[in-house]
Amino acid sequence: MFAPLVYLVDDDGNFREEMVLGLCRLGLNVLGFDDAPSFYRAYAVRPSDIVILDIGLDGEDGLSIAAHLRTSRSVGIILVAGRGSVDDRFNGLRAGADAYVVKPVNARVLADTVVALNNRLSRLQIPFQPASSAWALAEGGWVLVDGMGHRLRLTTAEQSFLGRLFAERGEIVERHALVEALGEDIYNYNYTHLDTIVSRLRRRAKKSHMTLPLHAIRGKGFVFAD
Repeated sequence: MFAPLVYLVDDDGNFREEMVLGLCRLGLNVLGFDDAPSFYRAYAVRPSDIVILDIGLDGEDGLSIAAHLRTSRSVGIILVAGRGSVDDRFNGLRAGADAYVVKPVNARVLADTVVALNNRLSRLQIPFQPASSAWALAEGGWVLVDGMGHRLRLTTAEQSFLGRLFAERGEIVERHALVEALGEDIYNYNYTHLDTIVSRLRRRAKKSHMTLPLHAIRGKGFVFAD
């Protein structure tokens, strides 16, 4: 059975170690981090399927991290907090959390929450079926065509991004590989810029009457499945 990759971010060392050990014993693949910077570095290189965030982190708190992660819409988010009022839960869900757990919590309850969330998110993934091979990059890779007469001239970033996807057409290309294709440092790059590139590309393609078969795969990367 596939075990989702889980990142747990909590600055309480005892709680973090207890939960990481407990969740791993229950069959999950879990890594712990004590603050936002260490988490972001790991997530940039290898995005996780689920992130468990303590709301009361020192420095950047869990609500801020959740709001930042939600811009990618590609990861399950569980907030863990010492307070569970209606307002607290509302603020957590508004920040982008998929689930809200109140401390004290044991590893089994947290594991059940992770599994339920992962199952729900997996059902939402888009099934990819090959349709046609009409999509192509023309004029040295600088123009995207859809085989129906529509054309879109690409920016430098879009050309590098799509060129990498077309090189592995129909296969998932991980985020760090796309960053390398852009000529950027995978450790210092702000990975939300990839989502910005995709968002702008989709908008520009739509204006050219093109619907891109470009999909974000949760916790992995992107695929151009034409």
